[in-house]
Amino acid sequence: MAVAELPIALDRNSPTPLAAQVAAQLRQAILEGTVGAPHHLPPSRRLAAELGVSRGVVVRAYEQLTGEGYLEGHGAAGTHVAVRADMRADVRAPVRTTPPRPREEPSRPVIDLTPGRPSNTAFADRSWRTAWRAALAEPGHVDLPPALGTTRLRAAIAGHLATARGLAVDAEDVIVTAGTSDALQLIVTALRTRSPAPRVLVEDPGYPTARRVLTTAGARVETLPVGPDGLRTTQLTTVDPAPDAVLITPSHQYPLGGRMPVQERLAVLEWAAEHRVLVLEDDYDSEFRHQRMPLPATASLPSPAEVVLLGSFSKTLSPWLRCGYLVVRGTTGDLLKETRTSLDTPVCGVLQSALAHYIDDGALARHTARARRAYAHRRARLLDRLANRPDLELDALEGGLHAVVRLPSLVDAEDLAARAMTRGVRVVPLASYYAHRPPENGLVIGYGAPTDLQLTRGLDILLQLIDTTVPPGGRDRT
Repeated sequence: MAVAELPIALDRNSPTPLAAQVAAQLRQAILEGTVGAPHHLPPSRRLAAELGVSRGVVVRAYEQLTGEGYLEGHGAAGTHVAVRADMRADVRAPVRTTPPRPREEPSRPVIDLTPGRPSNTAFADRSWRTAWRAALAEPGHVDLPPALGTTRLRAAIAGHLATARGLAVDAEDVIVTAGTSDALQLIVTALRTRSPAPRVLVEDPGYPTARRVLTTAGARVETLPVGPDGLRTTQLTTVDPAPDAVLITPSHQYPLGGRMPVQERLAVLEWAAEHRVLVLEDDYDSEFRHQRMPLPATASLPSPAEVVLLGSFSKTLSPWLRCGYLVVRGTTGDLLKETRTSLDTPVCGVLQSALAHYIDDGALARHTARARRAYAHRRARLLDRLANRPDLELDALEGGLHAVVRLPSLVDAEDLAARAMTRGVRVVPLASYYAHRPPENGLVIGYGAPTDLQLTRGLDILLQLIDTTVPPGGRDRT
């Protein structure tokens, strides 16, 4: 594969940082077709030497363009241009001497803006491959993995939670799960030893998969209407008799995006302790905060109430792994451990070993820091496209990987999502997250997985569709 020669000239007297100059000139070369897929770029050390700059300048430029979707990194195989000639038309239309041939619209979505999908850059991380090689190099095992998880992974998760969430956890408090769905099934199975059909209270709107899994596992799911900050203790006191468990998302209400104040969390714990209700805390994306510092996990607050913390690597790494954890204590913790021991572990040993290596090496912390910067950049891009529209109301942007976009009354979210699908953009109506209460009119847009180019293109298509529905004089929200 040919290595591209890059036409880059730096101005050291310019106030623009050198890395930004390199990124801008390389981006221009790609858009103009001077450099195109599948050209390889020079190694960062070589290009740095040619330009007379530090290697960090080139690395930052490459990382910027990789996040924007212009480049793809392949570890030892190098970095190459990702934007093909046929993709450049979506970025900037070239001058044509003949009329272009009409292009058929895609029959399936090519820009997926559904929430809950992180960037796939973790699997391109050299440390990730190193962790798997280390796991595969370990002496062969002929026994099943421990039912509660390998000792090393449980200890690694405990250390990770101490650093990332300020949560003092012993390795013995950790149960390795195959993600949140498996964790919820395990909890219901354990609760059914006490009650044939345990009652679990959930937020409305909330996570539809959680409602489905809880019901399928044998729980009776009941809902309470909530605002952006989740359940209120005043609501819980009206539930009579009290449920067996309550599922909350206090760090980042899903999907509305607020966070439950500490005083409200303490009040929920006081109510739970008084009525012997198990608190299930879904801590699904607390690592990614963009404005305010994260509040402490509810499980870390002083209370005699029993709290089970549900966590996973679906947002920090990928849901493709199907790996997560529970943090358990008290008599319910003992019951959950007994139940998991009876059922055995659903997580393969080599995955547990690789994850333990990855965490212990500090690679998860480094990847999370990089991902946090990338998501903050895409969040800013989403704001740049949508925040100046008086007909749209944005929410859920303090943290996480998604935004809630409330629409004017003239635009039906279901219809907008259907029309966007025909234009190759997949979005999810906010109504999908409601169980019983009347839904709000809006969309939930995920910005974790798409590249900058895809996100920009997808948002532009949505705005075009909205503008075809709302007359010029009807832009203000009603």
